[in-house]
Amino acid sequence: MLKNWRSHAEYQQFIISNLKPILKSNPSRVIEMESTISKLYCLDLDILGEILKPYYSQTGRPAKFQPEIFRSFSLMLFQKETSITKWVNKLKNDSLLAICIGCASDNTPSLGAHYDFISRLWLADLKTHRENLKRPVSYKKKPAKTKSPGKNNKLPNKRPGIVKRIADFFEKGRSFNNRAEKLLQKIFAMVAVEPSFSLNLIDQNNLTIAGDGTCVHCHSSYYGHKTCDCRQKGIYDCKCARKLSDIEATWGWDSHESQWFYGYTLYTLSTYNKNLKTDLPLYLRFVEASRHDSVTGIVALAEFRELLPQFPVSNYLLDSANDNYPTYELCSKWNINPVIDLNTKNKGNSKYPPSLTVTEKGVPICIGGHEMIYDGFEKSRSRIKWRCPLACKKISSCSCSNNCSPSPYGRVIHTKPSWDLRLFTKIPRDSKQWKTIYKIRTCSERINNRILNDYKIHSLRIRGKKHYSFMTMIASINIHLDARLKDSKFNLINLLH
Repeated sequence: MLKNWRSHAEYQQFIISNLKPILKSNPSRVIEMESTISKLYCLDLDILGEILKPYYSQTGRPAKFQPEIFRSFSLMLFQKETSITKWVNKLKNDSLLAICIGCASDNTPSLGAHYDFISRLWLADLKTHRENLKRPVSYKKKPAKTKSPGKNNKLPNKRPGIVKRIADFFEKGRSFNNRAEKLLQKIFAMVAVEPSFSLNLIDQNNLTIAGDGTCVHCHSSYYGHKTCDCRQKGIYDCKCARKLSDIEATWGWDSHESQWFYGYTLYTLSTYNKNLKTDLPLYLRFVEASRHDSVTGIVALAEFRELLPQFPVSNYLLDSANDNYPTYELCSKWNINPVIDLNTKNKGNSKYPPSLTVTEKGVPICIGGHEMIYDGFEKSRSRIKWRCPLACKKISSCSCSNNCSPSPYGRVIHTKPSWDLRLFTKIPRDSKQWKTIYKIRTCSERINNRILNDYKIHSLRIRGKKHYSFMTMIASINIHLDARLKDSKFNLINLLH
């Protein structure tokens, strides 16, 4: 039963009344933690209580410390602690840390309560999961070096046509409603992302989001624990089934490190606040390490639109792994402008009329052999306008100027995105506007770095997709709290005096 839920206003009053005595007796400690306490002070969890009500029984003993546990995990990552067990012990022995989460020093949530809270938010059959951990599974042998795609290259998509099938699936208005992380995604959207929209930390009138995946190397062993008796028989290299501590981890290729890794791929959607020069995560999901980004890129966009339909996406920035026609077509149907880098392996893959000569990036070539100049997108006719480079004074002379248009305005050519959504994008590639927008894509890489390194997700002593998903959600909420404090310049010390 979810009954004893302390409101945000009550928590703020608790913080002020309990920190004043500590500020007088040990001011240096409070001042040292001022920024962290200020972030927790701004973390409104009232909406979280409304979200969680349906997932608690209406009878029985009321659950205690639910918002306090949520703040506990947030404070844990702020303090760079990597062990939940050690963190719970710190809470018991440090009165200031206990007050920060809203508890008295002699009455803090237990270790079991922390783990139970994580399990409650994971929409999967926990009994089945525990049984699977006890059941031996096939040996997940490390792939051979000869099968690697090479440095800075990604694994190819092993399922041709899967991107098209998934795009058609979402186009019909369907979704993956049974995903176990759906509640975590909803909590993140309601507790962190939507308030950031309300505080104008995210531009909702021209929402530009970037998607990217990153490798998460898990700490569990792929070798596992043998259950056979081969060792007693003198067979030490058997490939028998064995028990694993992380049954959901798989092998994937880390193109940056040029090595195989055992774990997951974390896929994030992020945006950039130009005024604050701050990156903000918008969506999170852990997938198999072997899954191609072209698959996850479509799934991420569809699920983000499902979670926050009131905030339409204007631009979707992706790397060359997503350079495929189903992605362009789905974005076009959803009125989203895809800004995707061209994949060199897709050279010659186009649908434009053969009578028109264009570059690999969709720029028309004039009869003099020069690239024509982009002159805007005509929305009423859904076409792109190109002008003569000589008339635009981009070149000083042209050998075919006498055979071209006699008008001083120069020759004009129009291309339509409907001819080829991949080549004739609304914002032409290599144009100044395209380059300016595409630069924002690096925010997704910086967000991945903040989650994995700044908030120590890579160093946490945890196992399983459930724990990784929960702790990553907490880390991402902390990133939003960092931005709120940076924007408001709130100072808690002023309230305590």
